[in-house]
Amino acid sequence: MRNPTVLSSGFLGVNVEMLKRVVQEGAGAVTFKSIGPKVKSGHRNPTVLAYEWGMINAVGLPSPGYKDMEGELARMKEVGAPVFVSIYGASVEEFREVAEAVAGYNPAVIELNVSCPNTKAEGMVFGCSEKHSAEVVAAVKDVAGKVPVMPKLTSQALDVGRVAKACEEAGADAIAAINTVGPGMLINIEAKKPVLDYKRGGISGPAIRPIAVRCVYDIYEVVDIPILGIGGVTEGRDVIELMQAGATAVGIGSGIYYRGIDVFKKVCEEMKIWMKENGYKDVKKLIGVAHE
Repeated sequence: MRNPTVLSSGFLGVNVEMLKRVVQEGAGAVTFKSIGPKVKSGHRNPTVLAYEWGMINAVGLPSPGYKDMEGELARMKEVGAPVFVSIYGASVEEFREVAEAVAGYNPAVIELNVSCPNTKAEGMVFGCSEKHSAEVVAAVKDVAGKVPVMPKLTSQALDVGRVAKACEEAGADAIAAINTVGPGMLINIEAKKPVLDYKRGGISGPAIRPIAVRCVYDIYEVVDIPILGIGGVTEGRDVIELMQAGATAVGIGSGIYYRGIDVFKKVCEEMKIWMKENGYKDVKKLIGVAHE
């Protein structure tokens, strides 16, 4: 990666052309929107809303299914940067099925979405459990070949560090933390109804950054593999904070809404200024310094 920023899963990563655009805007790596075993329409609108301190969404993991993504997956090399492919399933067997197909296209990483807070079948049932998360990791590792595997964990786990450790012991090559927080709910008081059609949704944006920092910090204490820190990043200082907590790289998603698609360039320039002012010449020297 040319820099430590990654386009997070769920934002813009619907096709190769869009991923190429994000790379042109400065991202060090990019992630395809989560791909499932079969066609899934997701939830009905309204599905996304910005509010005072963040965003709430219940998109519901819409996907054409991995078989209909073959054309896009085959073009990953055109992107010009490492491409992560996020996958989901309603069972260990479905994760294995999708991973085996995706691994054949040799992505930089297979991200395992075991932590979505706004679906039932494919939701946080895996990510909240050490046992179930480890089972998914082991099943995917069995078919992934040389492709690194990275489960994306949830802050809703009672002990996210223990879940991460279980994933590492099952063969995970990296950990992503965190997915959106929740589920939460907002109500339109004039309509007297929840604002989302699905009623409940995952929370992202600046409000969740302290939770992401704490989770990355806890995970770094117990694992030896790299961590992709995700949650509420909009500025260069936010990336540095997550790296000091232990992240090797940092995902940006809702930050695109707040600062535009070129948020990656902006964040990297802000990091350079801070590093120069504080005597850092190597971005790797930032990783985990808050633990010293």
